[in-house]
Amino acid sequence: MFIFIYGQDTYRMKGKLSEIIEEYKKSRKSGLSLKFIDCQKTGIGSFGDFQNDSSQFSMFKEKKLIVVTDPFSDIDFKEKFLKNKENFTKLDDLVVFYQEGEVRKNDSLFKFFEKNALCQNFNLLEGQKLKKWVSDEFEKSGARFGEDAADELCFRVGSDLWRMANEIKKITAFGLGKEIKREDVAVLVRPKIESDIFKTIDAVANGEKQTALQFIRKHIEKGDSPVYLFSMVNYQFRNLLVIKDFVEKRKTYDAILKASGLHPFVVKKGYYLSYKFTLSGLKKIYQRIFQIDLEIKTGRIEPEAALEMLIAEI
Repeated sequence: MFIFIYGQDTYRMKGKLSEIIEEYKKSRKSGLSLKFIDCQKTGIGSFGDFQNDSSQFSMFKEKKLIVVTDPFSDIDFKEKFLKNKENFTKLDDLVVFYQEGEVRKNDSLFKFFEKNALCQNFNLLEGQKLKKWVSDEFEKSGARFGEDAADELCFRVGSDLWRMANEIKKITAFGLGKEIKREDVAVLVRPKIESDIFKTIDAVANGEKQTALQFIRKHIEKGDSPVYLFSMVNYQFRNLLVIKDFVEKRKTYDAILKASGLHPFVVKKGYYLSYKFTLSGLKKIYQRIFQIDLEIKTGRIEPEAALEMLIAEI
């Protein structure tokens, strides 16, 4: 049996994977039939490891659980797996394929999983779904909270559930039995900007300029400096240009991570965003950012108007 777990919400993905592994361990005490293969770290030998593990006889006569992470990052694995797919579909073992980030729907491996695996896509939570998740987590922690506190937390943290879980722990410890209000969240939680800048760029790439402007205006309404927001847009497009240059040179994700010197979060977001732009297009955008930045510094245009103009022009 194949299970395919993928998406951008790595917090819930990790939780689901842990759940599968723990359930397996409960009924298989030996733990010797649990195998892990990391295609990104192992590289070209990952298919050989998978083939050996899947064909290996279990001395305990129990089904194996094989967890394969990042199968889409290894071209060699993909090609050889698909070439031998008929043999693998007959396996009695449970194989979990785990892939973080966006996956191209026209990829041959994705199409195989669509037909032959139990697929679970973990999209980033937004809107009411995110608010419900936050409310549920507050209740699990035993904290008392107002609805406006959950709203404020969603705005300040967004869809990053790793950070959200930590912020909820911090707020709960602060509350010590009293009801948590919006003002408490505003004092305790730093607003996310970097994450929203990526969302803004993603919206622009998808032709959703009104959505991109909404992200910017929300931060301005909350009191964030338009100059700082513009500098963040500048910074992330510069990073995107660096990452795209590596992608054009056919560098692997791991190689980009090492060579760029950028934070893993920035590389991860930028890597997938880079496929939505051409290298020449990014160079033109960055050149325009440089021109607008000069106009801001010389007082020819207000920063807020400059932000809106930039988004409209991209």
